[in-house]
Amino acid sequence: MPAKTNNIPISEKLVDNEKFLKEKIGIGTSFDLGVRKVHVLNREVHIYYCTGLCDTQYLVELLKQIVLINDNERQTEQAKQIIRNRLVHHQVSPVTNLDEAVDKLLSGLIVIFIEGESTGFIVDVRSYPGRQPEEPDTEKVVRGARDGYVENIIVNTALTRRRIRDERLRFEILQVGERSKTDICIAYIKDVADPGLVELVKQELQQINIDGLTMGDKTVEEFLVKQGYNPYPLVRYTERPDVAATHLLEGHVLIMVDTSPSVIITPTTFFHHVQHAEEYRQSPAVGTFVRWVRFLGILTSLFLLPLWVLFVLEPSLLPDSWAFIGPNKQTNIPTIIQILLADFGIEFLRMAAIHTPTPLSTAMGLIAAVLIGQIAIDVGLFVPEVILYVSVAAIGSFATPSYELSIANKISRLILVILVALFKVPGLVIGTTVYLLWLIHIRSLNTPYLWPFIPFDPAAFMQIVVRRSVAGAKVRPSIVHPQDLRKQPS
Repeated sequence: MPAKTNNIPISEKLVDNEKFLKEKIGIGTSFDLGVRKVHVLNREVHIYYCTGLCDTQYLVELLKQIVLINDNERQTEQAKQIIRNRLVHHQVSPVTNLDEAVDKLLSGLIVIFIEGESTGFIVDVRSYPGRQPEEPDTEKVVRGARDGYVENIIVNTALTRRRIRDERLRFEILQVGERSKTDICIAYIKDVADPGLVELVKQELQQINIDGLTMGDKTVEEFLVKQGYNPYPLVRYTERPDVAATHLLEGHVLIMVDTSPSVIITPTTFFHHVQHAEEYRQSPAVGTFVRWVRFLGILTSLFLLPLWVLFVLEPSLLPDSWAFIGPNKQTNIPTIIQILLADFGIEFLRMAAIHTPTPLSTAMGLIAAVLIGQIAIDVGLFVPEVILYVSVAAIGSFATPSYELSIANKISRLILVILVALFKVPGLVIGTTVYLLWLIHIRSLNTPYLWPFIPFDPAAFMQIVVRRSVAGAKVRPSIVHPQDLRKQPS
């Protein structure tokens, strides 16, 4: 990684500044970087900009105001102050360092240098290209807000601020990446979030030393929680501003990465990944029912196939009334191989659906379900029961709110199926025990992953099992160590 020069002062000679910018960022070589040179009060003024990242209308208006100085002013000795007063914008700040000026310029701000002055001006006229806020595909609700985060960090902070107009809400920004200089925002409520947690997140982000964050929030996550090859998600992603605002009020710390439409919520546990905004857009009774159905789907995605394989291999474990469970006809392919082929086949379909244009994905799904599945049964490749149970387990995966958790559960399910096929009952018992112990030992930013189940917190666990009304949920989760424990006054 090339060494970075620091603290190079702005020269009073504009020729020197222009030479530096030509060598540093390619002014005159890169077509999207430009400079507009004008004369004001017998002094040369250079205005540097990045086409595509700044609002052209603001830039033109600023140029008009600067040029009009020649018609209305005569005090050349006060040129610097006069030019600053004519910068008709609400965000104008001085700059004395060329490296800082370069960083701002490449972020979409315009930089103004004045002949004979060692201080320039930075004007924030950023206008990043991007889409409008719309409902995220992965977190749709029947009723509720339809806006969602986008790839613009400024829009994302505004969507959050619109929901929490508290003077104690903080958005701290820093840049990470030697080459990308990606903007990262840390969001928290000052008198609610644990100061130790905020400081820990800051330290972890400041220690990131990498060329660039081209993959945005996912790269930040890997540096933040040091996940390694653990498939289970240690942070929660959301593209819904209402979900993010709710977690802020609970005492969580949010991390927003520019160019990423999803926000990182820290710290999180396993049970944060099994909740969905739909539960809180319905009445408590309906929300609880939806939550229980979702829990059932998650358990089905994890344990249905291993249990069915066990009963196929050990029919004596079944009572007589359940003797119908198991394949009704025999094939030349072992049951475990059929399950693995079918499970990987569904994974192929999922990947194909992602990469297939939307108008074709529906047709592809029908072809796969009706033709491939039925023909595979007719030729004896699969028995019907295998297709049934693999499909039910796949539906349980799709019912899991967190995409990352559903994939992790799929990996765990495959391991359990293989252990059952090899060791039968001991394989299921030992595999399930090791699986639970694995989840127990996981910690995300010093937070137990299975809280409030282990360590057990009865009150918090009941809020996981039963969706309480907002009026009845008066206490913030203790796992985030909030400074103000109560959501509502006593």
